[in-house]
Amino acid sequence: MRVGYYPGCSLVGSSRDFGESVAAVAGALEVELAEVPGWNCCGASSAHALDHLLALALPASVLASAARAGLGEVLAPCASCYYRLVSAQRELAGSEQLRRRVERVIDMPVGAPVKVKQPFARTVACYYGCLLVRPAKVIEFDRSEDPVSMDQLVARVGGKTVEWGFKTECCGAALSIPRTPTVGQLGARIVRNAAGSGAEAIVVACPMCHSNLDMRRGAIEEALGTSVDLPVLFITQVVGLALGISERALGLQRHFVEVRWPGRTPTATASASGGAAPVR
Repeated sequence: MRVGYYPGCSLVGSSRDFGESVAAVAGALEVELAEVPGWNCCGASSAHALDHLLALALPASVLASAARAGLGEVLAPCASCYYRLVSAQRELAGSEQLRRRVERVIDMPVGAPVKVKQPFARTVACYYGCLLVRPAKVIEFDRSEDPVSMDQLVARVGGKTVEWGFKTECCGAALSIPRTPTVGQLGARIVRNAAGSGAEAIVVACPMCHSNLDMRRGAIEEALGTSVDLPVLFITQVVGLALGISERALGLQRHFVEVRWPGRTPTATASASGGAAPVR
């Protein structure tokens, strides 16, 4: 099976572990990922706040490149990328005048719509965040207030999920750098609720959510006033572990909060590969 693949900036940069786990799981399932030729940034998370035409042109360029390469569907693992591609596709489909204007900007036809996929025996809390299933009228996938798609996938690979109240609460998104204490406070509520519900880990499908809950654990623990050893995994890493893929191939060694469970031999931490030491 061959599908178009849009890694976006995060999966080849700050969230390489997400990208590695996507590639590893695709390989195990014999899915060929055909990277969109010459792909560009989709504009998340600032273009839409600065210039509406630019916010449409950037994802439209990705979709046009995919269509020109004969890719009938595109896999976009990042929730932010997925939202920008789907929302741009939807808006351009509703206005021929706008579509022509964007085509002049990107200097190629947008083409026919392509289908964008959004796309372990532990108990986890599935965290969907703000963008994975919202806004409902644009995404048209799962339930916006009480989504279950990741929970169902975890169940399919042998895991259990907890019922908790923060699965769609905001983690602070792009405020991670300008307002780190705010991200720490928001993340503290999420981590506290997940841990209090009996979760052994938090599962995400968004690079920004992972970054805020994993890399910003220091700010989270400062807000909590205590240490919480609750790791954060990408959903692809969960599936990959169930498929027997090695932890290194899935990128677990890149996490700041080490994955520590009874009976598990820890993978070399991020500090061993030149990154920062994991935060406890």
